[in-house]
Amino acid sequence: MSHSTYNKQWQEAQSSLMDLLQQEIPEQPSKPEKDRLAAFQLLATMYIKYIQIFRKMEQCYDQIVHPQKRRVLRHVLDGTMGRILELKHEMVNLEFSEYHYFDDVLSDLKLTPNDVEIPIPKFFINERYDVLKEREKLLGKILAKIGPQEKEDQKEELKMSLEDAIKMIQVHERARQGRLRAKFMKEIREQEERDRLAQTRGAPTLDPDVAACRIQKVWKGFAQRRRTKKERDEEMIFIGMAPPPLPTSIKNTPQALALKTEATRRITQGNHENEYQQALGTIKEKIKETEGPDIKETMMDQIRQWFIECRDAQGKFPEYPDEDDGGSALIFKEKSPEELEAELNDKDGDKKKK
Repeated sequence: MSHSTYNKQWQEAQSSLMDLLQQEIPEQPSKPEKDRLAAFQLLATMYIKYIQIFRKMEQCYDQIVHPQKRRVLRHVLDGTMGRILELKHEMVNLEFSEYHYFDDVLSDLKLTPNDVEIPIPKFFINERYDVLKEREKLLGKILAKIGPQEKEDQKEELKMSLEDAIKMIQVHERARQGRLRAKFMKEIREQEERDRLAQTRGAPTLDPDVAACRIQKVWKGFAQRRRTKKERDEEMIFIGMAPPPLPTSIKNTPQALALKTEATRRITQGNHENEYQQALGTIKEKIKETEGPDIKETMMDQIRQWFIECRDAQGKFPEYPDEDDGGSALIFKEKSPEELEAELNDKDGDKKKK
């Protein structure tokens, strides 16, 4: 599927999510449901709809390559997973069971049990791939140092005298020779039987035309049966009663091409993420170089203005905030000069008391 397909799928999931939020948070609060069965039906319906939204968003997050879109989508995806857990907890408390039956709800929504299965998000593994690889290497090194820990089963040794061993070998050797002799005699008898039948069999009495007709009859019957079977299989595939035959090359199947496309998109995701992180650092440095002096001058003007306002209000210049109190960051808070001066006076009074 193309990128526009996943964008449309994201829009559909977002629209369904907004509808659910309007249902959960109405303008006028609804009365609490007293019927236990009706309450479970409501929770089950929302639970299944949230699972559908989660499946769509998880697939979009796995295949969209835009870094900023993926960050927004991840935030919504985490919230959806959290809401699914909350609904599951509510259903468990309502029914006192971790297993629920959604047959009626699935029938109303025209879904199958497979649509309710919660897949493991692929980013659980993909985003921790390097960590898992390092852990696997570490475990391999530890096991290599420890060595195999399998205990060999100690077998009891059978004690046998030399005479018994010789007798056993003789018995097996005589049996082997007897089998070879019997096989040889059987081949001789079969050969004699074939020679005798060849001598007693006379010349063929069947007419060549009759023989040709029989051969044609057998072959035409075989060819027609094969043609009929092929037509029946094609008809079953056409009406959807049988799956289509798999192609001879596994690499050219639609499933293999889809998996290859998904893997290519994940590689593109990594490349775009690296470019995004590099761009963040580059833009930050660029802003610092181009706009840093102007921002610094503006902040100094604001600090001077603050000193002047405090002098006009209190009749004297205030003390500059200490670094422990936040320094100049304390000046840029949304407070009036009187409030800030009062705070500083309170702190000065506490210092004098100490």
